[in-house]
Amino acid sequence: MLEAVLRALNNWFECDGLRGEFRIEGGAIALPEGFLMDGQRFRIVGSVFNDGLHTWPATDLADEEFDGQVWALAVPKAVVELSEDVAAWEQANGEAARSPMQSESFGGYSYSKGGSSSECPSWREAFRGELGRWRKL
Repeated sequence: MLEAVLRALNNWFECDGLRGEFRIEGGAIALPEGFLMDGQRFRIVGSVFNDGLHTWPATDLADEEFDGQVWALAVPKAVVELSEDVAAWEQANGEAARSPMQSESFGGYSYSKGGSSSECPSWREAFRGELGRWRKL
């Protein structure tokens, strides 16, 4: 969920970056010594199989060579915690928020949900206030 939140924020909290050709072999990417610290998140861009958010040291990447970027990230703890709250909300409310059905009835059963999206918002709408603090335009 953290990756979805960062994408929605349009903010990856990049603190350093490398551009060029990279090799992933044995599930690990070769990066310069000291570029990332243990537990630090990083983002791969331009890969066929590994684009996205990862945590250093990553050992589960798909082997490949690619020309792209690797970004070192400094994601604040508050954003990580916010993404955990969003994940919990999505677990509890996500299916209803995505449902196109406003009401249905069959065989003595009926179901109705409010006519406006504010009654069952998406996680982006539900967390708009908290997300706004970190959003980049």
